[in-house]
Amino acid sequence: MVHSININGTTHRVDVDDDTPLLWVLRDNIGLTGTKFGCGVAQCGACTVYMDGQPLRSCSMPVSAIGEAKITTIEALAGKEAQAVQAAWIKHDVPQCGYCQSGQVMSAIALLTEIRKPTDRDIDLAMNGNLCRCATYVRIRAAIHDAARTLEG
Repeated sequence: MVHSININGTTHRVDVDDDTPLLWVLRDNIGLTGTKFGCGVAQCGACTVYMDGQPLRSCSMPVSAIGEAKITTIEALAGKEAQAVQAAWIKHDVPQCGYCQSGQVMSAIALLTEIRKPTDRDIDLAMNGNLCRCATYVRIRAAIHDAARTLEG
């Protein structure tokens, strides 16, 4: 079946089965490979994208459920929150293998868009479900606090 979906501000027509996960449409049909496959059951966060501005696990979202929603991937991130998070990630040397980082960054930006000065608890709640096999959680938290301070100024 042909589906029209809005990805990063562009409408794409894709001919896929209704139950095809959005993740595979992004990667295999549209060629946006920044969103990663981690677990396939929405538990690790590597596949995080935004649907109408809200974080969503794309591995478990069938393309037929997207409808008119606007999907944003790591490739289209822009704005002061994105710049602050990206700079803090580099400053704190967050990634090791880097595999989970697109999902981590997407979740961190969503948090800072909602809560400008997050507590450790806010960060833990927002980042819960984003697994990092390299266990850089301490650096992730420090980078989010640093990005928040940048946004204050």
